[in-house]
This record gives sequence, structure tokens and C-alpha cells, in this order.
Amino acid sequence: MNIDKLIAVAGRPLFILALALLGVAGAERIANVAGYTITRSSFTAGRLLEISALLATFVIAILLRQIRDEARARR
Repeated sequence: MNIDKLIAVAGRPLFILALALLGVAGAERIANVAGYTITRSSFTAGRLLEISALLATFVIAILLRQIRDEARARR
């Protein structure tokens, strides 16, 4: 399998994972306000948000690379 196709295929699951972590971070924050926890103190809401942002940044880099490659191919 070509590395470009592998990177393109990896982008969608990583984006879904970033959105899921964003949702869990929001739910964890709401649960913390109510005095409960979802992740049992293994990850705070802030840490989950950081991981989500890291994954989203990686997905953005993948998309920008694909746009650059397509623009070069058109020339």
C-alpha cells in the first residue's frame, strides 16, 4: 500500500477520535461540576482537550499536504 494512501486513510479515523475526545472532555467537565468523574482521574478534561487538539492538528496537516499535492499535480 502506498504511504500517501495510508496517510489519507488514517486521517478520517483520527478526526473521528479527536471529535470523540472533545465530547468526552466536555462530558467530563460537566460531570466534574456535578461532583462526579467519567475517566476516574486518569485524564482531566483539559488533558483530553489537549490530546484532541493534537489529533486535529495532525489531521489538518494531512489535509494541507493533500491540497498541496493536488495543486502541484494540476500544474
